[in-house]
Amino acid sequence: MKRALVPAPLRRAVLGWFDSRYISRADHRQDVKDALWEVQTLAREVTSLRAEVVELRARVAGVALDPARAGRWDDAHRLAQETAVALDGVLQNEVLLWQAVDRAAGSGERGSIPDRTAGGTA
Repeated sequence: MKRALVPAPLRRAVLGWFDSRYISRADHRQDVKDALWEVQTLAREVTSLRAEVVELRARVAGVALDPARAGRWDDAHRLAQETAVALDGVLQNEVLLWQAVDRAAGSGERGSIPDRTAGGTA
């Protein structure tokens, strides 16, 4: 490595540029310490969560599923799906109805839907 004489203002400018672009060693050390502290904290949290999962699994292992309750859940799920399908059909029919009303009214605006909230027609 060779050394060269550099004017002080240029050296200050270059060092200032490096300082503004790169982190100092002290800041870097502090960042590493903070990151290590966070990793240790997360490790403790993961350990406690694992213990909680083990406890919950042990608790659930002794619970039996009530067939009557499971049947009610299945019925509720089936009814919810059937209701969703039926409501989708109702909404599609409503769109078709209003499109037919627009065509029958012969309005110049294609695809417009009448304002039903005011009780009038468009």
